Amino acid sequence: MNWAALSTAAPDLAQTAERRFGAFRHHVLATLRKDGSPRTSGLEVRFLHGELWLGMMPHSLKALDLRRDPRFALQANPGSGTDLGGGDIRIGGRAVEVEDPELKGAYVKEVEPPQPFHLFRAELTEVVRTYVEDDTYLVTEVWQPGRPPRTLRRR
Repeated sequence: MNWAALSTAAPDLAQTAERRFGAFRHHVLATLRKDGSPRTSGLEVRFLHGELWLGMMPHSLKALDLRRDPRFALQANPGSGTDLGGGDIRIGGRAVEVEDPELKGAYVKEVEPPQPFHLFRAELTEVVRTYVEDDTYLVTEVWQPGRPPRTLRRR
């Protein structure tokens, strides 16, 4: 499922996630190394044309990780201080490398990334928002493809 599917199924969650990711330039991407251990790296993301795009420098370790095993986790930059301004947002999924020159060219026209670069499109498996409500409840909103959005509250 792509970003458009989330935007249709849970529009408030999608808008909140886009605002959180838009608040800062760099975020944290987790990939899997050859031995299966996690690797975290800084990353810029873009939301364009109903897709979540991950762009990377050529032959970066995170790009090589995703070519080998496309599973990833992405966390929005929490910023400085204690105000998460909309909550903590985490996205899980699989990264699909874009090889089509026309599609990659359209991305280049909009984003103008440094050349050359790797471009991946995210297939979402989960989007999670966690925040504190009324200084009382820890609220977790969860969206997974094919399931209705869920909201969990606990004291």
